[in-house]
Amino acid sequence: MLKNIIAIIFVGLTATAFGFAQRTTKPSPQTLDEKLQAAISDFKGKVWVYAKNLDTGKDYSLRGDEQVRTASTIKVPIMAETFRQVAEGKIAWTDELILTREKKQGGSGILGEFSDNSKLDLRTAVHLMIVLSDNTATNLVLDKVTSDAVNDYMAKLGLKDTLSMRKIGGGGDSKAWLNDQRNRLFGLGRTSPHDMVRLLEMIEKGEIVSKEASAEMIAILRRQQLKDGIGRGQSDTTPVASKSGALDRFRADIGIVYTRKGRVAMAIYIDDMPYTGYHQENPGLAMIWKLSQILQEELTR
Repeated sequence: MLKNIIAIIFVGLTATAFGFAQRTTKPSPQTLDEKLQAAISDFKGKVWVYAKNLDTGKDYSLRGDEQVRTASTIKVPIMAETFRQVAEGKIAWTDELILTREKKQGGSGILGEFSDNSKLDLRTAVHLMIVLSDNTATNLVLDKVTSDAVNDYMAKLGLKDTLSMRKIGGGGDSKAWLNDQRNRLFGLGRTSPHDMVRLLEMIEKGEIVSKEASAEMIAILRRQQLKDGIGRGQSDTTPVASKSGALDRFRADIGIVYTRKGRVAMAIYIDDMPYTGYHQENPGLAMIWKLSQILQEELTR
């Protein structure tokens, strides 16, 4: 009799525990949005995402049309405008730039190590601006093309959220900076994830300046060396054409991942983190990498 009572109690407790587990266990994320939301649920910071499979048109947006800071991702629009001005004969790749002490800018890049009054041509400066995210090179390029010209070209392309505000460290102020106090909140530049993916898509499809110019821009982006976000751990069989950006509590990466199942263009922006560390394990960079993996997998299904 006692054994029967114990058995009944055990069965009852097991059923209760099973029922409780059924009620409290959350179903695993299934959709792209569910997986991405789960990934950022405990993240300390704000996240903006837009991504698109350029072969199928399948896309995803998380606040993708909101305006964000750019940091160094604005260097891609600057590169596009430089190619446009060269194509129109306004400037030439062989134009000589002189690196004076006053023009050297801190932060990322290598030109700060060059001797004062060193000379380089415009093409070299553009390559350094993207491949090494050289801030001094960026300012030298902006001295030639101007932020206003960059902004006019972006507007012509329909990228109305994208603005180059000024040179790194100040100077060369655009009309957008001078005439709108709100724009100053964005610092170096303003954009939206949707705008940046659209620009990458146009470059990839040969629609910026010319097919030849677009192809050269993609080649430069593929040589970009700061691959701690989207390009982290990607093998040589999965090329990435990208440009990252970093500033205090902000991290960003935009790029095209050439997967075997399709070309996935994405722009991931992260801001308001409590972290400012400039190293590979910055939580923002780790999150960009994690989200890029989800986007690649889900947008190529």
